[in-house]
Amino acid sequence: MKLSLIFATAISSFFVSATAGFGFSGQAHALTFSGISNGTWGEPTPGSLDINPLYTGVGSNTFIWGDGNVCPPSLSTSSGCTITGSNELIVNGNSFSTDINSAFKIADLTYFNGTVLKGTSVEFVPLNLNVSFRSAVGISQVFDFNLRLVNTPNEATDPKINADFVFLDTNFSNRSFIFEGNKYTLELTGFNSDFRQISIEGLEGTTTKVAIYAKIETIPEPATVAGISLLGIYLISRKKFLEKKY
Repeated sequence: MKLSLIFATAISSFFVSATAGFGFSGQAHALTFSGISNGTWGEPTPGSLDINPLYTGVGSNTFIWGDGNVCPPSLSTSSGCTITGSNELIVNGNSFSTDINSAFKIADLTYFNGTVLKGTSVEFVPLNLNVSFRSAVGISQVFDFNLRLVNTPNEATDPKINADFVFLDTNFSNRSFIFEGNKYTLELTGFNSDFRQISIEGLEGTTTKVAIYAKIETIPEPATVAGISLLGIYLISRKKFLEKKY
């Protein structure tokens, strides 16, 4: 059998599969996922310099870390220093309704940046989002994400230099779910609906409130991906054949 005939047969099969796949894609884009979310904090990971990490709130929606009963190193209680207390993150879920590939608010986050004693902080804390989908989907699942906490030593007099940061670090794996035999993934897109803002800056002693946005996307089936690869191989081979012929 000629090579071109083999490819033609394979490509014919691919287009049959692709038609079904594109039909599913159209159906997926028409889906609307709605439900309600709530968040809790997991067991944090201290940094290499956090020799005496202090924290509370694992399993709740309020996470507090660091020994905050201190003044910044550049000040003292005699100079009128105000003890601000420890750092704090509060996550509150909400109801939502979204289409495929559309950013939507999945939770609210409140960040208080206190002044903590060096060595008592943590570097990472898991954010566990429990999402309950309504109606036809009927799925309740926990999606794990990670927040990286950057705490400065507060040795400067400039508030901007002493600012701390919270970063989204979404390297956890179990962010997918299956509905009607099709696989979807839940991705956190950032703290802004239009731009992928993945960090929060907090000045000492201040509270920052932001929204966490997410997106639900489809995961292509392996057969569809293989079919697209086969199409690429065929087109390249066909091009080479025509170049040799002419």
